[in-house]
Amino acid sequence: MVIKQNRGREWLEWQRRLFTLAQVGGVIGVLWLGVALFSGEMGFPRYLAMREYAKSLEQELSVLRHESLTLQQDIQRLQHDPAKIEQLAREQLGYVRKGETVYQFIPGSEKQQEPSSKP
Repeated sequence: MVIKQNRGREWLEWQRRLFTLAQVGGVIGVLWLGVALFSGEMGFPRYLAMREYAKSLEQELSVLRHESLTLQQDIQRLQHDPAKIEQLAREQLGYVRKGETVYQFIPGSEKQQEPSSKP
């Protein structure tokens, strides 16, 4: 049988002081972490700003993916659809078929053709 020796009043005082010191250190540590959380280079406001930035990048990525899909569909049409090629040739290059008549309207020509009648 082991009998523990009574350590006495000094031991209890020393233990209380150590416990109080640990509590004060814990409170100081929590306060330091709180200050670091809400300020500083990598604090909570920075986290919120980065989260909003990531959201905007996700939206931009979605738009770019949609644009990429549209362009891939256009490429497929240009490779396999002669009607699309003809349409682009007519619109961008001004090509016409044999026998078609082309009318060009010059902006501002209506004003020049108005008869000017002076009394």
